[in-house]
Amino acid sequence: MSDNLPPCPECSGAYTYEMGALLVCPECGHEWSPSVESLESVDDAPGSRVIKDAVGNVLADGDTVTVVKTLKVKGSPSGIKAGTKVRNIRLVDGVDGHDIDCKVDGFGAMQLKSSVVKKV
Repeated sequence: MSDNLPPCPECSGAYTYEMGALLVCPECGHEWSPSVESLESVDDAPGSRVIKDAVGNVLADGDTVTVVKTLKVKGSPSGIKAGTKVRNIRLVDGVDGHDIDCKVDGFGAMQLKSSVVKKV
C-alpha cells in the first residue's frame, strides 16, 4: 500500500491499491479512476468552485456581465438580445448548466449559463 493513495470514496477503506489506471478497494470492491476522484474532492471543497464566462474570465457574486448571443425566452417574442447588460449576478448550483441567478431588465428573475455571458 502506498501512503499517497486516497481512501475509498465508497467505504473510506484505507487499503486502496493501483490496478492499471484504476484504484481498487479490496474491502468493498469499488474501482475508480484517480483523476475522477481528485476532481470530485476538489468540487466538494468549499470555495473551490470557479465559474468562468464565455472568454475565460472568472466570475464572482455581484459582477456585471453582458449577454454575448441572443437568447430565446419562453413566452417572449423577442428574447434577450446580445449586448444586454445584467447587473449584480449571483453564482448558484443551477440545473442543466444554468449557474448564474440574475434579474434581466424587461424579463425579471431568471438563470443564465456562464457560457453565454462576458464579464464587463
